[in-house]
Amino acid sequence: MDLVELLGKNVRHYRQLRGMTQEELAHSADMKRTYVSDMERGKRNPSVRALGRLAEALTVEPMELLRSGPSA
Repeated sequence: MDLVELLGKNVRHYRQLRGMTQEELAHSADMKRTYVSDMERGKRNPSVRALGRLAEALTVEPMELLRSGPSA
């Protein structure tokens, strides 16, 4: 699995773990819902800034979104 796919899986995992919709996550991270959807499917390559906003909205450290393991 490449890094973009891993990031997407982890974002989806943490979003669902927190009971958030894509719309809610997008709003919290100041993004469009379609961007979040594309990213979760591994179709977007987010910037470092976007990674930080997602991590903050999901209340995790940015590295957790890039980590391979149980959440992936």
